[in-house]
Amino acid sequence: MGIQFDSKNKIFHLKAKNTSYVMEVVRDGYLLHRYWGRKINTFHNSNFLQLLDRGFSGNPYLHKDERTFSLDTLPQEYPQYGNTDFRKPAYQIQQENGSTITDLRYQSHSIFKGKEPLEGLPATYVESEDEAETLEITMVDSLIGLKVILSYTVFERLNVITRSVRFLNEGSEELKLLRALSMCVDFRDAEYEFLHLHGAHVKERHIERQPLRHGIQSVESTRGASSHQHNPFIALLRKGTTEDFGEVYAFNFVYSGNFLAHAEVDQFSNTRVTMGINPFDFNWKLEAGESFQTPEVVMVYSAEGLGDMSRTYHELYRTCLVRGHFRDQERPILVNNWEATYFDFNAEKILEIARAGSKLGIELFVLDDGWFGKRDNDKSSLGDWFVDHRKLPEGLDDLASKVKDMGMEFGIWFEPEMISVDSNLYREHPDWCLHVPERLRSESRNQLILDFSREDVCDEITKRVSDILESVPITYVKWDMNRHMTEIGSASLPADRQRETAHRYMLGLYKVMEKITTSFPHILFESCSGGGGRFDPGMLYYMPQVWTSDNTEAVSRLKIQYGTSLVYPIVTMGSHVSAVPNHQVHRTTSMEMRGDVAMSGNLGYELDLTKLSDEEEKIVKQQVAHYKEIRKLIQFGDFYRLQSPFEGNETAWLFTTKDKSEAVVYYFRVLAEPAAPTTVLKLKGIDDTKQYQVIGTDKIFGGDELSYVGLSIPANIHGDFQSYVWHLKACSE
Repeated sequence: MGIQFDSKNKIFHLKAKNTSYVMEVVRDGYLLHRYWGRKINTFHNSNFLQLLDRGFSGNPYLHKDERTFSLDTLPQEYPQYGNTDFRKPAYQIQQENGSTITDLRYQSHSIFKGKEPLEGLPATYVESEDEAETLEITMVDSLIGLKVILSYTVFERLNVITRSVRFLNEGSEELKLLRALSMCVDFRDAEYEFLHLHGAHVKERHIERQPLRHGIQSVESTRGASSHQHNPFIALLRKGTTEDFGEVYAFNFVYSGNFLAHAEVDQFSNTRVTMGINPFDFNWKLEAGESFQTPEVVMVYSAEGLGDMSRTYHELYRTCLVRGHFRDQERPILVNNWEATYFDFNAEKILEIARAGSKLGIELFVLDDGWFGKRDNDKSSLGDWFVDHRKLPEGLDDLASKVKDMGMEFGIWFEPEMISVDSNLYREHPDWCLHVPERLRSESRNQLILDFSREDVCDEITKRVSDILESVPITYVKWDMNRHMTEIGSASLPADRQRETAHRYMLGLYKVMEKITTSFPHILFESCSGGGGRFDPGMLYYMPQVWTSDNTEAVSRLKIQYGTSLVYPIVTMGSHVSAVPNHQVHRTTSMEMRGDVAMSGNLGYELDLTKLSDEEEKIVKQQVAHYKEIRKLIQFGDFYRLQSPFEGNETAWLFTTKDKSEAVVYYFRVLAEPAAPTTVLKLKGIDDTKQYQVIGTDKIFGGDELSYVGLSIPANIHGDFQSYVWHLKACSE
């Protein structure tokens, strides 16, 4: 592990757990990418660059007589535009004279143990400097006084490299950042598949992969949020890569706003991958002496397929991204009243649901939307974070105290970033929302977005939310965000900084979240954006779990949770049992299957518990008791995908403890089929040398038999929408 610099050959060799990453400084200070992949002991230039005359690929001025040297054909670390590279650049800067040409060259570097935080931004971290090592490479354009610092951190125990960039204007003139991506990797071939997670509201993070082609393949968001539509994650897979075999090069952006991730295959079948803040509708003015920090990209290499990639991300995010008291704490089983009551409730109804939950062993009651202002529907009161005494005559504190007397914790819903036109806050401060003067203000869900690029707005919302959290015994907050940005503008910014608004909004939001979450460390915060519209690493830095989707239907959730697991740890996924017919897709599934899907995340219930039948009460009570037994394993164990809902009628996954002494296997079948073949499920992640007992039976199998022979799915599972669970424990010696 570590970072080595060969001063004679000017080669940087970064080594993580089983990964090497190599760069080289050539000629007049150009920084080239040489290798990323399986760990090697020493780099001796076996894949030397063969310089060829490529015709219309021009030559930098200092090499104008050497037609074989062109930036258009060389693999670069942080490419620019305008001096012979015609591919998409990683950054672009406009000078006062209108020029957008720059020419970065290597100046110096530093190597140090540990990892520094990024100012004002979420990022991975280390608790001991021995966990990681960081390289900072300083590149300069001496003509205009531009300094660019490329940061690389390698983690000692994981196949992870993180990257970010810092721009400094050390010249005398103003510079304008037009494009400021966080990383670039130039691969010397295009024999890959492009994988990403696409979706929509109530249909998030579906897996799609297709062969790379010449030209650009990209995913992005221009919505002011990382979005339901495209997650800020992509991966290049060697052709034929599976869960367990093949090379994967993965990229995940630690940011919650507009992003761009693209792969460009050029005329010579080289592939350039870049990721960062979306340059669409973005620029940033850098006065002399000012700096700009880009968010972080987490790069993971796997030589053992997608499963190994996922477990690397899971381990990193559980231990080096999520923070605070709840990072290592088991998450409570909750009941949320939203789908039970929507806006139509009073204190008596809430207490009835809580009382029913307490009898079933549920640990937390969450009061959702409708408790504040005059919120009888979604047309008013956002921003007026004051208790509605019509619904709760004795106030929130009385309600929370009564819930706590039942042996349950109390949680609450907020949407702090939003404002209703029909609200006292809007009537007092109509300029506090994102807007453009004289333009009509488009509404979505009857609401506008507060301008979190403004310090006064951030301070007021922080105060209003904090006042509630200080006055009520709350231990859980669901932080929602239910619309995307339109008419993006700020009354507090001058004309030449208006295109900074979306990023300044994110910086303001992160500042508010940092203040509130650190001020109330005993509260478990769950991020939500119409469900999974902001399920990204940036949110996880402040809030250790996310409401995975507003779609609570079990069959839909198979794909949503499977796709989410590609990158994000199981412990970050909120997953609830809801009523049938389901409120989103109107499908009816058994309580057993709904419970098994929900128990594959952080278990909760979102239905009127007072309306359960005696049989349903019995099932729920069993589910709650069983989940408490396996909760630590589910939330903090290793996760293995066995069968994909994107490839057939069946889905299966497995959780195992780190020492492989215990495992839980879930199997789901969507539709019954006539004359269906007998299914055998081969397990992963267990110890071939151990003997495992199937809990609840006298059956004992060797780990090798379970892995290579497999478990037969019981033939007596009849009908549509079925599930089955095996709980395995290693036998004592």
